[in-house]
Amino acid sequence: MKNKKHKQNMYKMLLSHVQSKKTKALLTLDLLCNNPAGIGDHSTDDFYDNAIDAIEKLTDAHDQLITIKSYFDVDS
Repeated sequence: MKNKKHKQNMYKMLLSHVQSKKTKALLTLDLLCNNPAGIGDHSTDDFYDNAIDAIEKLTDAHDQLITIKSYFDVDS
């Protein structure tokens, strides 16, 4: 029973961590798309680099969520 509780806690921790990364990436993309003036004094290259970085982080987080949900069986 103790191992099941540890497994569930690990699942919750991993899920929270990855969901946080996903939310951060989405927030960055939203800021870049909907409020670029709020970004400040950046060059065009900075803007592009930030957008590319955010989409890469979003993709990584999305893939990690799928992996956690697919391979982390908390019922066993």
